[in-house]
Amino acid sequence: MNLVVNGNAESGPGGSAEPVGKVTGWEVRDGAPALIAYSLGGGYPTPADPGPPARGSRFFSGGNSPLTSLAQDIVLPARGRTGRAHVDAGRVRYTLAGWLGGYAGQEDGARLSVEFRDGRGTPLALSVLGPVTAAERQSRTALVERTASAAVPPGARTARVLLVLTRSGGGTSNDGYADAISLTLTATGGDK
Repeated sequence: MNLVVNGNAESGPGGSAEPVGKVTGWEVRDGAPALIAYSLGGGYPTPADPGPPARGSRFFSGGNSPLTSLAQDIVLPARGRTGRAHVDAGRVRYTLAGWLGGYAGQEDGARLSVEFRDGRGTPLALSVLGPVTAAERQSRTALVERTASAAVPPGARTARVLLVLTRSGGGTSNDGYADAISLTLTATGGDK
């Protein structure tokens, strides 16, 4: 089960290149993101461009801010096969995944991270994905899948997912793109 709310940019306002003030499930920390429809065209990613095979109708963009960031604080399960007892015993793995990209030969990009924290908010572990460079996209407008997987650190009680979209060149559009963001937990040990 994906613990990220609205990791596919489908919920709430958006659909154009115009920035939005709020994004369902996310805290807008910097800038003003745009939730752009794949059908918009005009150089933005389309359904024909490389990207998630089961993509919805929209994706995240940095809007017109040099730096846009969105955060989501997730409380990890207390019980069950991925609950606290199993985390503390080292029997739960996480996978952070997202499709990250940008526009043509530009280096605007997206970075996705997860930081696990203990009950006091002290950071325990960090995984960072991206950004995907223009060379990795073969200078095409595209989103490329990136994943990281490891053991959830013992003592972890929350996870902060952070999406940072950065404009690196000229112009006014922040063409860091992201879609299909997920954080999943998997039990690796016995049922006890």
